[in-house]
Amino acid sequence: MTETLRPAFADRPRPLLSYGIPFPAAAAHHLDDLFHASRVYIICSGSLERNTDALDRLVAAVGEKRVVGKRVGMRSHTLWSEVLEVVHAAQEAEADCLMTLGGGSLTDAAKIVALALANNAKTTSSLTTLLPGPTQSPDLHPPSIPIISIPTSLSAGEYSSVAGATDDSTHRKHIFSYPTRGPALVILDPALTTTTPRRVWLSTGVRAVDHCVETYCATRGTTTETDQLTLHALGLLVPGLIRTACDLADPKARLDCQLGSVDAMAAVTAEQAGVQLGASHGIGHQLGPLGVGHGETSCILLPAVCKYNAAHGANRDRQEKLKQFLLKRKEVVDVLRRQGKAEHLDKVDLGDVLDAIIQELDLPRSLKDVGVGREHLDSLAESSLQDPWCRTNPVPLTEKSQVLEILEMAVE
Repeated sequence: MTETLRPAFADRPRPLLSYGIPFPAAAAHHLDDLFHASRVYIICSGSLERNTDALDRLVAAVGEKRVVGKRVGMRSHTLWSEVLEVVHAAQEAEADCLMTLGGGSLTDAAKIVALALANNAKTTSSLTTLLPGPTQSPDLHPPSIPIISIPTSLSAGEYSSVAGATDDSTHRKHIFSYPTRGPALVILDPALTTTTPRRVWLSTGVRAVDHCVETYCATRGTTTETDQLTLHALGLLVPGLIRTACDLADPKARLDCQLGSVDAMAAVTAEQAGVQLGASHGIGHQLGPLGVGHGETSCILLPAVCKYNAAHGANRDRQEKLKQFLLKRKEVVDVLRRQGKAEHLDKVDLGDVLDAIIQELDLPRSLKDVGVGREHLDSLAESSLQDPWCRTNPVPLTEKSQVLEILEMAVE
């Protein structure tokens, strides 16, 4: 087997991307040649540790003497309390590298831990000084400890310097940005991802699709390069997800999905562009604290947000181009044919096509499907208005009634 080691993004040297060899071998090798690290703190998914030998294989490859601490299991949406527990443990262990093995919540945690360590933030109140806004400290130091991520899902937070985490006391999710830094190295191993539950793998894939759609359909900041990246990503992701749903062991389909998620984030984070995401991400951030997974928020909200924006005349031309691109994929047409929609393609919009794909993947398509009832809509709408992605939606969401209109389309 031959390893590919390259920058994930053409316009930036970091993160580096490794794939082609088993993840333990890649991690052990690059700890030496890239980072010269000798005190590694590992944050591992609880289900991965319970159900597989992945953590044992990683520790054996790295060397037990170099692993100075392990955190097994973190709850979804990255609770501040758990982040602080890792901060204390990693500081006490004098870790010189953080390594994550699992999903996106772990990666977000590592990013915030690295920032907290650089600024000696050990309490809830000190975490608030790391957030952008009026509470931010004027003298923040960027993280110095490197992060290596070995992802098992497709949310693709590994390729972003932004991190989301939920304040336990308010149940509100906050976004940590500059000077937060993402992983320096991301290791992809399609074989490892077969341990990921089907619903998690496919729904986080829809999250990556959401990155593409909201980037391509943005009304500000898109460029020829971001358009090319999002289309290439969608061309890998959507057929790859449909193929994986038919054969969960298909390694080519899984790697296509992983590489598609990289290009999706390349477009979102392109340095020369200023792409602004939209309400699917903005409202979705507030669904998280109610127990809805990252990917599932996109399954529920993305079609509704597309329909809302088109109904208000914001980006119909971009949505139509994206619909036509998807309709050129045989796998998508086959999905529409199985659902009896292929004979009326002129009457379906982008939201309909996305909803059909999500239905084919057997993923939740409404708030009701994930146990969120009408009694939550009012508070969801209020909290969503605080999220920056709602304000940068193609139709800027500045009134609660606008968010409620979207939620009504997604409620049942």
